[in-house]
Amino acid sequence: MTAADIAKAVAGGRLSALDATEAALARIKQHDTTLNSFTDVTSDRARARARAIDADIAAGKTVGPLAGVPFAVKNLFDVAGLTTRAGSKINRDLARAKRDATLIERMEAAGAVLVGALNMGEYAYDFTGENVHDGPSRNPHDTTRMSGGSSGGSGSAVGGALVPIALGSDTNGSIRVPSSFCGIFGLKPTYGRLSRARSFPFVASLDHLGPLARSVTDLALAYDAMQGPDADDAACTTTRGLEPTVPLLANPVSDLRIAIAGGHFQSNLFPEAVEAVGRVAKALGATQVVDIPEAARARAAAYVITTTEGASLHLDRLRKRPNDFDPAVRDRLIAGAMVPAPLVDRAQKFRRWYRAQLAEVFKSVDVLLAPATPCTAPKLGQVTFKLDGVELPVRANIGIHTQPISFIGLPVVAVPVPLEPLPIGVQIITAPWREDIALRVAYALERMGVVAAPSPKRL
Repeated sequence: MTAADIAKAVAGGRLSALDATEAALARIKQHDTTLNSFTDVTSDRARARARAIDADIAAGKTVGPLAGVPFAVKNLFDVAGLTTRAGSKINRDLARAKRDATLIERMEAAGAVLVGALNMGEYAYDFTGENVHDGPSRNPHDTTRMSGGSSGGSGSAVGGALVPIALGSDTNGSIRVPSSFCGIFGLKPTYGRLSRARSFPFVASLDHLGPLARSVTDLALAYDAMQGPDADDAACTTTRGLEPTVPLLANPVSDLRIAIAGGHFQSNLFPEAVEAVGRVAKALGATQVVDIPEAARARAAAYVITTTEGASLHLDRLRKRPNDFDPAVRDRLIAGAMVPAPLVDRAQKFRRWYRAQLAEVFKSVDVLLAPATPCTAPKLGQVTFKLDGVELPVRANIGIHTQPISFIGLPVVAVPVPLEPLPIGVQIITAPWREDIALRVAYALERMGVVAAPSPKRL
């Protein structure tokens, strides 16, 4: 059942929230030994929450739009009573969180039921879904393959239908990459749209939080529930009120100016990525190709900002406990600590220029289409692949088409194209604060049958 189906059944008295929760817990118990998507299952909390929802319904009280819907969160979200491990060994020594992250509070205020915390790449510095401390989260369509990162457990849990909705984070592509590899929908909202309060950071100037789901309606339901200003996150917008998207999903898209991102976004691709973008563009009647100026340079600048801000955040941990890091993460953070300050200054100045250039692009188009990943999910442990005939590291290049977008905080919906044998995602990119347009386009594609979250065949 989708989240929308569960909520409707629970609100209508045809399904209890407790039964919906027990079904999710049973599926987690049955299949997560294979997928390794969860690091913590909050069974007692979930059952108590579900019983409270059922009691409210019995008393005739109004329940929220996500009534009884099980969900889970990447383990960098604070969950009251759990240690916020952020995929690391070091954080396990921290005190347990005393309060939930803002987005968990808002999901539960809408009636959702938290069932656990999810595996992730260490400190979110990852595109693979592999974790040296907790093991890799696995792709539900082929468990020998990557789930994508760093929200790998979120992608695996939703792609494997353990929960209908999960929350993740996206700094350089960490919602969109797992969505692509695991064949699900993911939303990276505009930078500052959703609160990051009480979540463990990676790169404060690039970090976004958002939902992953098996349908566009579910994605929009979760997104709408989590909107709103929050004084506990200085980056969270205070100038925009609630802007619900669910009522707009079925609006026509024929009036939208939709183009295909050219240049950088049409290179470094496997055939399956080309096919996926082609199918989406054809369904939408998009033929115009728009070059995104200096997108490759934007990716390089995003790397500079990522590695230096990340190094600054972790500098004390690097000095005191270097051997407790994933060596791949540690080495990149150490390298970031040695990047000269003038390069960081130039990256930030370029960022302002690049944002202005994209603002000009969105004066003539409403939507840009681009690949989410250069390929379908690689094998677990795969070190290199060939892009345009050049042997390149997998870990560093999975996000080659996502980084130039999150670099300036644009909203994106990743939609799954159900190719055989594995799905792959396409990015629907819009101007800042126009998540409604991206979700409308995704919904239209879903109704046309062009995009869909395939059922996991291996579970």
